Amino acid sequence: MNHILRRSSTLLSRGWKEVGGRTIGSTARRSYAFQAASPPVHQVFNRRTKWLQKERAAADLQHSRITGYVKDEVAIRLCNRLLDIKRSYPKVLDFGANACHIAWALTRPDPDPDGPQPVSEPIATRIGHLLAVDSSQTMLYRDADLPYNNDINITRQVIPDEETLPFEADSFDLVLSSLSMHWINDLPGVLAQINNILKPDCAFMGAMLGGDTLFELRTSLQLAETERRGGISPRVSPLADVRDVGGLLQRAGFKMLTVDVEDIVVDYPNTFALMEDLRAMGEGNAVLGREMGPIPRDVLLANDAIYRELHGNEDGTIPATFRIIYMIGWKESADQAKPLPRGSGEINLKDILEKK
Repeated sequence: MNHILRRSSTLLSRGWKEVGGRTIGSTARRSYAFQAASPPVHQVFNRRTKWLQKERAAADLQHSRITGYVKDEVAIRLCNRLLDIKRSYPKVLDFGANACHIAWALTRPDPDPDGPQPVSEPIATRIGHLLAVDSSQTMLYRDADLPYNNDINITRQVIPDEETLPFEADSFDLVLSSLSMHWINDLPGVLAQINNILKPDCAFMGAMLGGDTLFELRTSLQLAETERRGGISPRVSPLADVRDVGGLLQRAGFKMLTVDVEDIVVDYPNTFALMEDLRAMGEGNAVLGREMGPIPRDVLLANDAIYRELHGNEDGTIPATFRIIYMIGWKESADQAKPLPRGSGEINLKDILEKK
């Protein structure tokens, strides 16, 4: 499903991580076998660069808030999925909270206008306590003075790195994450940690950028650099495909998986506004091995012309596509509903359809 938004803002990127090696022990007389460490994880992103980008973006308070509406929109759509689960959640974790967009979305009045009740209560009424964590203190506390904080029991906690979760096993009744996991180097490892800190039969719900996000910018920049400089450098991050996400969740131990995709298309006046919004949201390029310094002016001008020629709208604006991958996975428990074994069915669907 495609959604068109009219405003100025953007996002970008995602990733993976490098970790230890192999441990071998020996003595003069006897050698001992040790369990090998996990294989090295490929690093894509510079986590310190990403932290600096978020700190600088949040320091420009008004501009950061104006360009945050895409994250607000995705947080709303993610939280609305809780309307289909009739539970209360005493302890909830917002992982990679950014500026606490999820907390704001949970406090929205009448989140289900088409529901059975004339007016539905905010989802926050079902949340006992929300713990919002992020590595950027300035970004995490950006909106701490806004009125919605009075409508939800929220605590903010700065953690050194989102790739290591400092929480005990079986701690949370729900884990949410909106538009932060595309910056994770070791995504399989982080998903496994999330599964570990969830209580049995509790859910993880996440939204991340994936697939063909910003494909218009990706293609136009590659063509512009090839034309002007005879080669390309990494300007837009690699992203997970929707076909990969289900496998990653299953590998992390989640059950009863649900994965779906939405495209959000945002119109901008030009490519300069698009890239400026990326910077203002703290979503600039943080790929390891990227070319340092600003993009040359001649490449930017060529990029704008190529973007308009290939993707421009009739009204003179340019579209930017954000592909959002939504995922839900449940931690396994003994009393959890499970699918029947393959071949155990007693009714042939073909026979039913032929009768109709």
